Amino acid sequence: MTGNSFHIGRIFGINVRIDWSWLLIFFLITWNLAAGFGVLHPEWGAGMTLLLAVIASLLFFASVLAHELAHSVMARAQNVPVRDIVLFMFGGVSNIERDPPSPRAEFLITIVGPLTSLIIGVVLLFVANTALNPIVDPQNPESAVAQLGPVASVLGWLGSINVMLAVFNLIPGFPLDGGRVLRSILWAVTGNLRRATRWAAYVGQAIAWLMIVAGVALIFGLPLPLLGRGVVGGLWLIFIGWFLNNASAASYQRVVIQDLLQGVPVSRLMRIDPPTVPADITVESLVHDYVMRRDDYAFPVMDGDQLVGLVTMDDVRSVERASWPVSRVRDIMRPVADLVMVGPEEDAAEALNKLLMRDVRQLPVVHNGRLIGLLRRNDLVKWMQLQGE
Repeated sequence: MTGNSFHIGRIFGINVRIDWSWLLIFFLITWNLAAGFGVLHPEWGAGMTLLLAVIASLLFFASVLAHELAHSVMARAQNVPVRDIVLFMFGGVSNIERDPPSPRAEFLITIVGPLTSLIIGVVLLFVANTALNPIVDPQNPESAVAQLGPVASVLGWLGSINVMLAVFNLIPGFPLDGGRVLRSILWAVTGNLRRATRWAAYVGQAIAWLMIVAGVALIFGLPLPLLGRGVVGGLWLIFIGWFLNNASAASYQRVVIQDLLQGVPVSRLMRIDPPTVPADITVESLVHDYVMRRDDYAFPVMDGDQLVGLVTMDDVRSVERASWPVSRVRDIMRPVADLVMVGPEEDAAEALNKLLMRDVRQLPVVHNGRLIGLLRRNDLVKWMQLQGE
């Protein structure tokens, strides 16, 4: 378990995680489906209705996972590393560690997701409407849906929702799939990823504000095509628009940061000869002689001239105050085998990815097996502030 998510397994070597917000949307979808099935098929009974709703919800998120797996597998085929896949309130996200190397790679990585959802949707609708229970009255779709059996009902709903998922993701609102397709086209035309991202982000934010305005209209009872009316639908649309607006801005900021750090060696930004601590001093000595005397969050731990670990204030806080005089730094530090380290000539953009991936504040800089510096998040922030962005 990490942060707000927990690990559920690996598929094709890719870690799959579930965010806690997923539990809320899973409950809402299940509750809504159970109510819908109950109205259309009262003869099924409450138990069977609830069971089918749970199965349909799980299959829906399995199809979302298939959508994200398509992105991730294609990303790896384009030599772009993937950290993991996280299922959350708004569906799922493939955490791709860096931007694709070319517009073509961006397009391929992006388009396979909606295509996967569309294929799943079309196949399931065909099975539900043709193989299991043919619709005999196309002029009365509500009556036709009521005629479907349990399996056909689940597959029909699942097929429809996958087609809707594909269509929604192709809306050109960055960072939705459609926005990324737009960015790949703009990137190919301009030859500049940062400019293409800025334009795609502007489009994404414009669409987000249209969603927010449409949501307000729904709340006040104004009917809109395909959206209907109602407070719940309006609030949900406002929420999606707010999320998309923030995601568009954050995605552009990430590209700007990567652009500013690209080609800058770690040696230019690192702290040279950072304060170190011996492995065998007590935690009390660490606090009084080092932590309280310096403005540092972490200290490399040395055994002679050999780096053996890293100790942070979080490690100190994990020790009871009464144990400080007897506990040794060696006992509470993170050993060197567990540390992520960088070299002095490594690209600062890659170093930032390592910081974010491991959710740490600093990286030891090592050359020929010897500690020569410490790269901190603050060092990267200070550099970016100096660039005026």
